Amino acid sequence: MRRRIVAGNWKMNGSKDLAKSLVGDVRSEVGSLANGVEVVIIPPALYVADVASLAGVDLKVGVQNVSQWSSGAYTGEVSAEMAADLGCQYVLVGHSERRQLFGETDDVIARKVERILGCGLFAMVCVGETLEERDAGDAEVVVAAQVRKALAAVEPGQWERVVVAYEPVWAIGTGKTATAGDAQAMHAAIRKVLCDMGAPAEEISLLYGGSVKADNAAALFAEPDIDGGLIGGASLVAEDFVSICRSVPAGH
Repeated sequence: MRRRIVAGNWKMNGSKDLAKSLVGDVRSEVGSLANGVEVVIIPPALYVADVASLAGVDLKVGVQNVSQWSSGAYTGEVSAEMAADLGCQYVLVGHSERRQLFGETDDVIARKVERILGCGLFAMVCVGETLEERDAGDAEVVVAAQVRKALAAVEPGQWERVVVAYEPVWAIGTGKTATAGDAQAMHAAIRKVLCDMGAPAEEISLLYGGSVKADNAAALFAEPDIDGGLIGGASLVAEDFVSICRSVPAGH
C-alpha cells in the first residue's frame, strides 16, 4: 500500500508565534486521525528548527528547497546535509515558483534530487504545466519530460524515498483547480512514466497540489492514483489543513 501524504508548504509565510500556534493545533488533531495519513509541515528554512521542536511523533518536517551543492562558498544557500542535521525528513524541490522566479532548470533540479536522496531524505519533486502548455495540448508531454529529467539519477534502492507532486502551474494560488478527473489522468500518466523508467511505480506516492481546499480535497483524494496533497495557502489555517488531512480515505 502506498503512503498517503498531506504536506503543508508555508511558502514565504510564518513567524515563531505562528509556528507555535499552528503546529500545536495541527499536532493535537492529527494524532487521532484513523486514516493513516502522513502529515508533513514545510516551513521557511528559518523556522524549521522551531517546527521540528514542536512536531512530536505525529508530524514530519520538511524544508522548501536545498542547494545542489553540499557545502562551500554559496552564500544564502542551504544544503541537504543541513536539512538532515536539523531533523528534516522531506525536501521540496522543483516547485514552479523556483522554476519561474529563480530560473531553476530540470538539470539543476536533478542534481538537487541526487543530493537529497544521497543524504537519506525524502525528495518531494514538483512537476506541472502552464496554462499555455495545457491549452496547446502539451500538458502530458511537458510533465513527462520534467519527471524523466528530475529523476534521471535515482538509483534502484532510492525510489522508496521519492514522492512526486503534480501541481499545474495555472492552479497554484489562483483559486482554479484541476477537476478530479483531469488530475487523475495526469497522475496516471506520471505513474506510467515512472514505470517506463524502471521504477516501482505502484509503490510511489503521487500528490496533487494547486488550490486544494477543504471543500474539494475529498473528491481529489478519492481518485485511485492520487495519494494525498501538497497544500499551499490552506496549510496556514489549522482548521482547514486538518480538514484536508481528514479527507484522505483510509486504505486508499
